[in-house]
Amino acid sequence: MRRFFTKVFILFLLGSIGVSCVSSEKIVYFQDLSEGQMLLDTIQKSSKIQSDDLLSIVVSAYDLNAVRPFNLISETRPTIEATGVSYNTSNQQQAYLTAQDGTIDFPVLGRIKVAGLTRTELSEMLSQRISEYVKDPIVTVRIVNFKVSLLGEVNRPGTYNFEGERLTLPAALGLAGDLTLYGRRDNVLVIRDDGKIKNFKYLDLRSADVLNSDYYYLQQNDVVYVEPNTAQVQSSSFNRNTAIYVSVASLLLSAMAIIFR
Repeated sequence: MRRFFTKVFILFLLGSIGVSCVSSEKIVYFQDLSEGQMLLDTIQKSSKIQSDDLLSIVVSAYDLNAVRPFNLISETRPTIEATGVSYNTSNQQQAYLTAQDGTIDFPVLGRIKVAGLTRTELSEMLSQRISEYVKDPIVTVRIVNFKVSLLGEVNRPGTYNFEGERLTLPAALGLAGDLTLYGRRDNVLVIRDDGKIKNFKYLDLRSADVLNSDYYYLQQNDVVYVEPNTAQVQSSSFNRNTAIYVSVASLLLSAMAIIFR
């Protein structure tokens, strides 16, 4: 009898451990990617400016006084590069809030439409318009509050700010500490809001095809959700009480051992 309960207890422990086992085939990325080069069909699209974006726009030129009216009022000081070009440097970041109608109020030029443009496109457009007043202006544009959110089965879920212009899905997952062992690599959801409609796309990170997806490069305010695998869903309630079950089983085993001694 004692051997019987011992076997039952061992099977119980093995079962609880087995629930947590995950096949390596379910967690390896890009399994069908062969060694060598791969031609990417996806154009590396730059993020487009949206409403509520904070834009840092700095206008510089050889003549610092000429471009001063085109910069936000802040504490600035000139910096002379080896090329002789004067740049504005500021302790306080200059930022424009993109209104709901997709415009910003720019000095001298007034209200201008910026939503739907990339940083490069906006820089070129401003340079062209400012060149009517200043010779050879240099316009630097940055999205100050570029961010993406990563939720679900990642090690560090949350919202992450990114200063660059191109952020890939794997890089974003890296910011969140990668997926947990219980995250589904075959069904990662990307939610994209372009200001008018929300788009949804499920991606399989196990396949190299994800490299050619339009959602491989994330956009401003994208949300990435990693859902738990079946084993994690089924075991969530079980694991919550595993310690209690083990304690009760140990107590019962000890009691039966005493009774049937």
